Amino acid sequence: MQTNSTRMDAVQSPIIPVIGEMIRQCRGTISLGQGVVYYGPPTTAFDRIPEFLADPENHKYKPVQGIPPLLEAIEAKLKADNGIEINSKNCIVVTAGSNMAFMNAILAITSPGDEIIIQSPYYFNHEMAIMMANCHPVVVAMDENYQLQLNAIAQAITHKTRAIVTISPNNPTGAVYPLEALHKVNEICRQYGIYHISDEAYEYFTYNGVKHFSPAAFPDSSKHTISLYTLSKAYGFASWRIGYMVIPEHLFGAVKKIQDTILICPPVISQYAALGALQSGKIYCENHVNLIGLVREFAINQLGQLSDFCTIPLADGAFYLMLKVETQLSTMELVEKLIREYGVAVIPGTTFGMNNGCYLRVAYGSLDKETATIGIGRLVQGLRAILTV
Repeated sequence: MQTNSTRMDAVQSPIIPVIGEMIRQCRGTISLGQGVVYYGPPTTAFDRIPEFLADPENHKYKPVQGIPPLLEAIEAKLKADNGIEINSKNCIVVTAGSNMAFMNAILAITSPGDEIIIQSPYYFNHEMAIMMANCHPVVVAMDENYQLQLNAIAQAITHKTRAIVTISPNNPTGAVYPLEALHKVNEICRQYGIYHISDEAYEYFTYNGVKHFSPAAFPDSSKHTISLYTLSKAYGFASWRIGYMVIPEHLFGAVKKIQDTILICPPVISQYAALGALQSGKIYCENHVNLIGLVREFAINQLGQLSDFCTIPLADGAFYLMLKVETQLSTMELVEKLIREYGVAVIPGTTFGMNNGCYLRVAYGSLDKETATIGIGRLVQGLRAILTV
């Protein structure tokens, strides 16, 4: 029997299935855990399925980078919504979700032992992907409001650094980075000859008039900016597995090698559905974001009652709140008590690299307003009871 360790031994195990098993053991638990939306795709997505079925050629492999009609639709979307022009210096690659896009990017730009700068709290799948590539995640803490610390980022750069990662709107904190901060990061990357990887999965999920900005829209950014997008959130498309990336043209050959090896091509039926979803445009998402915003306001107001032992920094994006909880319990102990005794699930901050204290990620976008209200009520009740003993 083989017992030798492998590179995977150093990679953390995904927490979502662990929490999911606890939920299954405690029937009736309301999950404020997984980062999905409560709604499904627009009908325009399904309208494209007969078109896919009508052509027998669609059951064969298609281009690695995506079918031409979808690439054209994405190009139009990027210009209209993100201010990004596709030209001779950059290109689009359709992927099986933006997690795959991130993995593509890391494998394309690194060699084993290289470093990638990520912000803490980080998105756990990013940290895992870097580790899987035999590279080193260099973690830079965000400030108390979960905003970028630009000086700390610059000081973390070494001769092994290959990229700086930003996520805005942010998972897991909900923070949105201002244009000036993103521009500074992009300039740092240009100055040092490294890449700016910009994860924009939650691009349409902003509140209170806060704006999202795409670094690839900055002048002269095409050669060093990698932008990641997905339909999973905005279009309720999680299981269809369609995302895309905008990359410098000089990385196209490397990304094609990676994607051809792992995937060959994104699921073609999903690409047709994605084409239909994009036809509905961002207004489809915005209508739902308004309802999610109401749940957000309720969550902030209710959790604000726990200010004696909970800190909730401002979060104007995505559909997450990151709570800092004053308790002697370990984070996982608190999470388990909330599930088993109060029927509500959240995600422990430890999986996002928050090991100095007790942090909880609360996701409020996956449930309808009525169920989310009940779940948030249980969370407030449970935290009050547990923390005031």
